[in-house]
Amino acid sequence: MSTQKLPGNQIAWDDSVLPFQLDHCDIRGRVARLDGVLDGILSQHDYPPQVEALVAEMALLTALIGQTIKLRWKLQLQVQSKGPVRMISTDYYGPEADGKPARIRAYASYDADRLTDGTAFDQVGEGYFAIMIDQGQGMAPYQGITPLEGGSLAACAEAYFAQSEQLPTRFSLSFGQSSGPNEPEHWRAGGVMLQLMPKASPFAAKDGGSGEILKATDLVHGDEEENWNRANILLDTVEDLELIGPSVPPTDLLLRLFHEEQPRVFDAQAVRFGCSCSVDRVRQSLSIYSAKDIATMTTEAGRVTADCQFCGAHYDLDPLTVGFEAEKTPDE
Repeated sequence: MSTQKLPGNQIAWDDSVLPFQLDHCDIRGRVARLDGVLDGILSQHDYPPQVEALVAEMALLTALIGQTIKLRWKLQLQVQSKGPVRMISTDYYGPEADGKPARIRAYASYDADRLTDGTAFDQVGEGYFAIMIDQGQGMAPYQGITPLEGGSLAACAEAYFAQSEQLPTRFSLSFGQSSGPNEPEHWRAGGVMLQLMPKASPFAAKDGGSGEILKATDLVHGDEEENWNRANILLDTVEDLELIGPSVPPTDLLLRLFHEEQPRVFDAQAVRFGCSCSVDRVRQSLSIYSAKDIATMTTEAGRVTADCQFCGAHYDLDPLTVGFEAEKTPDE
């Protein structure tokens, strides 16, 4: 199948997540391809290459994991570390309605003078990887965390699913700068997520696992172990260019990797770069401050300003309209 181009040199399967199931071995998964989403995220900041790579990996993991959440739910992935990259935060907003795209945003906080010449993952030190799900008003949010270990953010996500969900999970990811005829160099990312259908947790409870942090191999036994190992061996044959997918549609990739496992695909989920910030949300975030506090935030020009770390939006407000002692004046 030839590469199908859309306006602006976008490939038809870019910025989408394709869910699938391997019927022969009770494994589900997703194929994700990100292009414009990463441009939207990374163009807001002038990140060093190591930080860009971490943000790209985190956004790709967010797209793969987020595809399963329900309409209007919010998924957040977060890294908190003592390393040069102190924090990475991504948000995935479930579609507002069936057929609508999901939205992703992301940003990183880092100390430029502490960055090293090591790998991207070397820039995050001791800390944790967290997944949070907000199901909406009136519902308690869910949160699970795992240590920053394993050599990649993908390995941290795999450990999270083994430890917190007791679901054997595998990620194979590729991301980097890409260029083509008549188009500038830009970031692309692609990946595959495999997950055994949930029924392995009783074994993990009995056996105790291979160490403090459970791994996927601690959760599979018997036929499940054989099926899981076979699917992983097949996934090990994937090449970076196949994952990024400029010329390989997700369906062709699945057939190449898993044709004997009878892959069955479902409707793809479109994803877009998108932010939820607004002037009302800024006012809400400032509503905890007194007039005295607001005075310390007021510029010499007599304004209170705020910038969105995710999308770069700039907000310029009258100090009398923010804080819990704000005057009841019309919105600007």
